[in-house]
Amino acid sequence: MTTDHSGAEGLSSTTRLLGDVGGTNIRLAWQAGPGQAIEQVRVYPCANFPDIEAALRHYLSETGQRLPAQIALGMANPVAGDQIKMTNHDWAFSIQALQARLGVLRLQIINDFTALALALPDIEPEQLRQVGGGAAVAAAPVALLGAGTGLGVSGLFPLPGGRGYLPIAGEGGHVTLAAETAEEWQVIECLARRYGHVSAERVLSGQGLVDLYHALRETRQLAASEVTSAADVTAQALTAQDPLALQTLAMFCGFLGSVAGNLALTLGARGGVYLGGGIVPRLGSWFDQSPFRQRFEGKGRFKAFLAPIPCWVIDARVSPALQGAARSLDLPSA
Repeated sequence: MTTDHSGAEGLSSTTRLLGDVGGTNIRLAWQAGPGQAIEQVRVYPCANFPDIEAALRHYLSETGQRLPAQIALGMANPVAGDQIKMTNHDWAFSIQALQARLGVLRLQIINDFTALALALPDIEPEQLRQVGGGAAVAAAPVALLGAGTGLGVSGLFPLPGGRGYLPIAGEGGHVTLAAETAEEWQVIECLARRYGHVSAERVLSGQGLVDLYHALRETRQLAASEVTSAADVTAQALTAQDPLALQTLAMFCGFLGSVAGNLALTLGARGGVYLGGGIVPRLGSWFDQSPFRQRFEGKGRFKAFLAPIPCWVIDARVSPALQGAARSLDLPSA
């Protein structure tokens, strides 16, 4: 959602403050105007600030920038109307009230994975690692998903006449997770006893990876463990070569492949599937040999449809969602 106060005075009409707001961290950056370089990137823990306004003002103070004309934020929550409430953090606010307090010409709030989807055409090839498939079909739909604090899902639909792409704004990370093996079903039953509905995000996220590890321990009647973070699980798997941690990662990647394949079928994403978020890039080349690709293609009669579709892991130094936030300011106002 965007609000535009064209009557505001004393502000340059070009300067931009851009943000990628996740459940754990907020990334902020500066752009002098459309098409200009994105610079002065800062990353802060969301927990350091009582609300988003405090984070924005801290960034401006730290970087020595004056209030910009426009602010565009990609946020990890649904965006429908004026009231914003984050799914995996406690920040909540009114877009109109925040804009009034800041006094900016335009405040644009979009879903964080919508922002990332908008950035996909600008991602450099060296920031992508292909995992299976062949060449993307030009001017075909594109799918995007990524596991981090939550599970983001989006995509791009091509506009007629080669006029670019239309981004999808949805909450596909909360679809119901499906099992393909007896052990996966046991794990889902274990998680259902704890949470009720078991969404894809309940497993395909940082906390989800931890819950998956403990659920596997429970289904195998193993003693409780003190593992408390996704980093613990991946370290035990990739560094210590712990068998259960490795099996946890394998199941995680299998579930991710199934969800990605479902999304590719739903969107007809012959333009490719992009994997964002913070977890998969940290798995490195291990991910390439994981069950992900097998499960991605494992859709029975539609294996032949999925097999040529390329999947790319996004591994960028600076969050591409910042570029997507900038692009959102160049779209017509809602």
